Amino acid sequence: MDNSARELVVMITHGIEHELSSAGMTIALGGMTAGLKLSIFLTSSGVDLVRRGAADTTQVKPLEPLADMLRDFLARGGTLWACTPCVKSRGYTGEDLLEGVIITGASVMHDAIKRGAATLSF
Repeated sequence: MDNSARELVVMITHGIEHELSSAGMTIALGGMTAGLKLSIFLTSSGVDLVRRGAADTTQVKPLEPLADMLRDFLARGGTLWACTPCVKSRGYTGEDLLEGVIITGASVMHDAIKRGAATLSF
């Protein structure tokens, strides 16, 4: 497999109230297990996933709790990007978000795509 095909960006647009956020995290973790370099771009209510404490009570059975998946993703070296306008529109600052989350515009995702990253949206 050529290196440009070894990167995956998962875009998550749903928050803790929707099962697709947990599905997206599961797919991202599976990609890591398969050896892909993973980044997640959170936009719209997806940024709520990384607000401190927000994911602590979310679990879509039979999947792992969302908070555990987020911790695992970061511990395994995944990159978590949170959309700048989406963060600002909710009144969040960096201090409100989990450690390791990068507040940034979509250009970082576009750069990954230009390098050949595959994309998935949830």
